[in-house]
Amino acid sequence: LGLLVTKVKEKYVEKIANSLCDGMKSSSEQLRDISSIGLKTVIADIAFQSQLAVLLCKLIVSRLLSVIPTAQDPSVQLEALDILGDILKKYGGLLSDHHSSVQQCLILQMTNSRLAVRKRATIALGQLVICNSSSLFTELMRHLITELNQNRSLSTTRTYVQCVATISRQAGHRIGNYVDTLMPLLFTFSMQQDDDEFKDYCLQALESLVLRCPKEATPYVMKIVEICLQYLKYDPNYNYDSDEDEDMEGEDDIDEDDDDDQGDYSDDDDVSWKVRRAASRCINAVIRSRPELLHEFYRHVSPTLISRFKEREENVKSDIFAAYVSLLRQTRTLATVETRVDAMDEDGIVTTNQSSTLIKDDKSPNSMLQGQIPSIVKALHKLLRDKSIKTRQGCFSVLSEVCLVLYGSLNSHMASVMPGIVYSLSDKSSTSNMKIDTLLFLQCVLTHHEAEVFYPHIDVLVPLVIDKVSDMFYKVVSEALFVLQQLIKIMRPLDGNKPIVTRYDMHARNIYRSTVSRLETADIDQEVKERAIMCMGHLICNMGDILEAELKSCLPILVSRLRNDSTRLCTVKAITTIANSPLNLNLTLILPEGIQLLSSFLRKNSRALKLSSLTALNVLIRKFGLVMNNQLCVDVFSEIPLLINESDLHVSQLALELITTLIQINPNSFMKHRENILREVLLLLKSPLLQGGALNALQGFLCGTIKNSIPNMSPNDVLQMLTHPIYNPESQAQGSLAIHKQAFYSIAKCVAGIITESSDLCSTVVQKLIGDLESASSSVSVRMFTLLALGEIGRILNMSAFQNLKSVITSAFSSLSEEIKSAASFALGNIAAGNLAEYLPFIFKEIESESKKQYLLLHSLKEIIVCQSSHSAAVQSLAPYVSTIWNLLFQSCEKAGGEGIRNMVAECLGKLTILDPENLLPDLHNHLASSSSFVRCTVVNSVKFAISEQHHQVDLKLKQYMGDFLRSLEDADPNVRRVALVTLNSAAHNKPSLIKDMLDVILPSLYDKTIIRKDMIREVEMGPFKHTVDDGLDIRKAAFECMYTLLDTCLDKLDIFQFLNYVEEGLKDHYDIKVALAVKQEFEKQNELKRSALRALTSLMKIPDSDKSLQLSEFLQQINSNPAISSMFETIKNDESGSGSFIHTEFK
Repeated sequence: LGLLVTKVKEKYVEKIANSLCDGMKSSSEQLRDISSIGLKTVIADIAFQSQLAVLLCKLIVSRLLSVIPTAQDPSVQLEALDILGDILKKYGGLLSDHHSSVQQCLILQMTNSRLAVRKRATIALGQLVICNSSSLFTELMRHLITELNQNRSLSTTRTYVQCVATISRQAGHRIGNYVDTLMPLLFTFSMQQDDDEFKDYCLQALESLVLRCPKEATPYVMKIVEICLQYLKYDPNYNYDSDEDEDMEGEDDIDEDDDDDQGDYSDDDDVSWKVRRAASRCINAVIRSRPELLHEFYRHVSPTLISRFKEREENVKSDIFAAYVSLLRQTRTLATVETRVDAMDEDGIVTTNQSSTLIKDDKSPNSMLQGQIPSIVKALHKLLRDKSIKTRQGCFSVLSEVCLVLYGSLNSHMASVMPGIVYSLSDKSSTSNMKIDTLLFLQCVLTHHEAEVFYPHIDVLVPLVIDKVSDMFYKVVSEALFVLQQLIKIMRPLDGNKPIVTRYDMHARNIYRSTVSRLETADIDQEVKERAIMCMGHLICNMGDILEAELKSCLPILVSRLRNDSTRLCTVKAITTIANSPLNLNLTLILPEGIQLLSSFLRKNSRALKLSSLTALNVLIRKFGLVMNNQLCVDVFSEIPLLINESDLHVSQLALELITTLIQINPNSFMKHRENILREVLLLLKSPLLQGGALNALQGFLCGTIKNSIPNMSPNDVLQMLTHPIYNPESQAQGSLAIHKQAFYSIAKCVAGIITESSDLCSTVVQKLIGDLESASSSVSVRMFTLLALGEIGRILNMSAFQNLKSVITSAFSSLSEEIKSAASFALGNIAAGNLAEYLPFIFKEIESESKKQYLLLHSLKEIIVCQSSHSAAVQSLAPYVSTIWNLLFQSCEKAGGEGIRNMVAECLGKLTILDPENLLPDLHNHLASSSSFVRCTVVNSVKFAISEQHHQVDLKLKQYMGDFLRSLEDADPNVRRVALVTLNSAAHNKPSLIKDMLDVILPSLYDKTIIRKDMIREVEMGPFKHTVDDGLDIRKAAFECMYTLLDTCLDKLDIFQFLNYVEEGLKDHYDIKVALAVKQEFEKQNELKRSALRALTSLMKIPDSDKSLQLSEFLQQINSNPAISSMFETIKNDESGSGSFIHTEFK
C-alpha cells in the first residue's frame, strides 16, 4: 500500500484514503485494525511538501475530526488520535487551515472519561503546538490555565498538568510567557495532593519548564530544588532505619545480607517510586541547566543525593546516580575552565594529573566535593558488591567522575573501593558490559592516582585482569589489555624515583604469556590486535631485561605486524617505546628488516605513519646505528629529501633531526644524497613559514655537518651557501627584498649557530658583516641581513672587541628603510644582551637624548628584557640595571610621544614586572594615581604584558592589585577605559582566576561599555559635508571582545540571560561609514555579518524537529525570496554539507 500510493494517480489515492477512513468506523475490529495500519502506512510514505501530501492530509484530518467526537468505541478514538498525532508530527505545518478545528477537537477529548483517550489527545496536542499560530497557542494556554485554576476534579486536573508538561517539551520557549502563572499552580498541586501519580506529573512539568524555559524559570529554581529534595526522600511504605542499623553492625556479613537484598521488597500498590524518580530527574535537569548554582548544589543537593544512594528501587537509584554524575560533570567543566590556563608548572607545562587537585578555596565546588568524598565512598561501599549489575554500573560511573574531577580523590579510600572491583571482575554471573565498565573504571582509577596507592592490591588485580584477556568478547579483551599497560607502568616505573613492586617478575611472565597468545592470533578484532601490540611494547620496555629469552620469539612477531597495513602504525609506536627503554635492550635481531620497513613507510601517504616512522628511525639509529651497515643508512637517506618542505614543518623537523643523527653515526653515507638534501634544506630555509622546532632542527643539521667534517661542508662553505640568495639574488625588483622577510631571521640564526660552532671564524665574519653594513653599495637586503646576523651572534658571544659596532648600528636608525631600522633595533638589543655592562649605559644615554629614535631604542630595550628573562642567571645579571630602566621608562612615558612609544613602554614595564613583582608591582600600582592620562594608560596597558600564559610568581601578587587596575574601566579618559578593557580581556583569556572573584563588580561596568553613548558621537565638517564620528566605537568593540572571552573562560560566573540582553543590543549596533575609501571595507563587513547570521541559521536547522518551527519556516521563506541572500545561503549550506554537518532534508 505504501508503494501503491506513490505510483497511482491522485484520484485513486483519495479513493484509497476514503476507503481506509470508512474502515476506521467499521464494527469489525479486524477491519478497523487493517484500516488503521493502512492509514499510518500511507501517511509515512507520501513525499513531504508534495501537493498530494497536502491534499491527502487535509482529507484524512477532516474525516478523523468527524470520527473522534462521535465514535462509540474507545478503540476507534484511540486509533484516530494516534493517526492524527502522526499527521501533525510529519505534516503539521501544511495543515494551518485545520489547526483551529483540530485544537478544538483535542481540547474536548481532554475531558473524556477514559484515561487512555486523554493521554493520546495530550500527545497530539504536543505535536500541534510545534506548528500552530501564536493566537491558537495563546487560546490553548488560557484554556489550560483556566481549567487548572478551577481544579474541578483530580482526574482532569492531572491530565491538564500532564498536558502542560507535554506542551513545554514540544513548544519550548513559546510557553515561557506563562511560566509565572503555571509555577505557583504546580507548586500548590505538588504539595497538596495525596495522589502519587499527580505528584509525578507535577514534577515532570517542573522538569520540562526548567529545561525549556530556563530564563523564565530562574526565580523559581530554589523552590523547585526544595520540593525535589523533599520528594527524593518520599518513601512512606519503607523504613530505611533498619538498614542503617544493619550497616552499623558491620560489613563482614555482606554476603549473607545479600540474600535479604532490599530490592526484593515490592508492593504492587506502592507507586511512590514514581515520585522519587520524577524528583531525581527534575533535580538532574536543574543541575544541568544551572552551572552558576554549583556552590548551592554542593551545599544542599549533594548530601541528599548521597544519602539516597540507598534507594530500594533500582530504576530510581539509576536516576539518582545520573543526577550526581551530572553534578560532577558540571564541576569538571568548571575545573577544566579554571585549570586550562591556570594550572601550569614552573616551566609553563600543564601538569594534567595535578591540575584537577588545585582547590582554590574552602568554598569552591572542588573543595566541597573533597569534603564529601568519605560520604560518597561509604554510601557506595556496600553497593559495589550488590547483586544488581545496573547498580554496580551506576556506582562505577559516579566514582569515575569523582576521579576525573579530583586527581587522587580515592587515595585514602582505595581499600574500600577495591573489593567492589575485585567482586565485579571475579563474579561469574557478570555480563560483558559489566566487565567492560569495571575495566574502564579501573583504567580511570589507575591513571588518576599515584602508583603507590595500588601496591597492596597488585597481587589481586593482575591475575584477575589477565583472566579477562582470555574472555570471549573482544571488547573485554581490549580493555583488559589496556589496563595491563597501566599496571605494567605501576609495577615497575622507569623514572628511578618510585619504588618497584617486589614480585613484578612473576607477574611479568604471566602478562607476557597472556599477551603473546593474543599477539600471535591473526583472526581477531582490530582493536584487540592494536591493544596487544601496545601492551607488549610497554611490557618489553619496562620489564624486557627479565624476558630476554622470550624476546627472541616475540620481536619477530612485532616485525611481522609491521608488514600488515592495519597494524603497522601501532607497531611502529610499540617499537619506538621499546627502543626508548632505559633498560638498553638488544634489538639487533630485528634491526635490518625493521629499518628497511620503517624507511619504506616514509613513502606512504599517511602523515601519522610518517611521523611515527621518523621518530622510530631516529631512536633506533641513535642507539644501534654503530652496528648498522652503510647500505641501510644510504637507504634511509634516499627517502628523506622528499620529506623536507614547508607544507609540513613537523615532518620536516623530524626528517632533519634524523639526518643529523645519521651524520653523527655514519657521515660517509650522507655524501650520496648530499645534493638532493641540501637543495631541499636551502629551499626550506627561504620559506616564510620556517620557525620554532623546524628552524632549530635545520640549524642543528648544518652544525652537525660542520662538526662531523662532511666534505665540502666547511664553515665557510656553509656560510656561503646560506648567504648566497641574499648577496646574489636571482631576481630583485628595485627596493624589494631578495627573499621573504622571515627568511632573513632564519638565515641569521643559522649563521650565528655556525659561528658558535666555529668560534675561530667569529672575528673574520663579524668584520665582514660590519664592512657590508657600512658599504654604500650594499643593498637593503644585505644591510638588513648583516644587522640581524650581528644581533644573533652578539646575543651568544661578547662583541666588545668591535669598538665601532655601536656607531655603525645606531647610524642604521637613520635609514629610509623601515626594515633596516627594525633590524638595527633588534641587533642593538641582542648585542646588548650579550654584554650588558658596556651596552646598557649607552642605550640609556641614547634614549634620554634621541627623541626621534626613541621608539627604536625602546624596542632594543625590550629585546634585552626578553633575552634576559630566559633563565635565572640572566635575570640576576640584569638586576642591577632594573631600577634605572624602570625610571627611564616612566620618563619616556610622560614625554609627549605617540601611542606606539607608549605601547612599547607598557610592554617593557610589564615584562620587567614579571622579573621582580615584589618590588615593581607596588610601584606600578602607585602610578595609577598619576594626573597624566598617558601614564595611567601605559600603566594599565603594562598589566596586560605582565599576564603571561605560563604560571609565574607574579600571579599571586598581581591578583591583589587587579581590582585597582580594573577600576580604570571608569577612568575619565576614553583611551584609559579602552586599554582597561583590553587588559581585562587578556586576564580573562590567559589567567581567569585573576578576575573571577571580582566579576560581580566588573560586569556592570563592562556591560555599560557596550552601550552607545551619544556624548561620544560628534559631527566633523569636511568642506560642504558633515561626517559623524563615534569615539566610543573602539570601546564597544573591546567590551564585546571581552564578553566573548568571558563566555569561554568564566561561564559559571555569568548570568547568561543578562549577558544575552547586552548581546542582543549589540546586534543592533552598526558601523558608520567614516571616509569614502572605507566603503568597500564596510560592505565586506556587512556581508560577513550576513554570512555569520546564515551560519548561525544552519546551526539552528541542525536541531532535531527544527523543521516544524513556524517562525523558522517563515524566516527561510524570507531568505529564499531574496536572490542575493538565497545564493549566499546555498553556498554556506554546501560548505556545511561538505564538512559532514547534518541539516534536515526538509530545509535543503
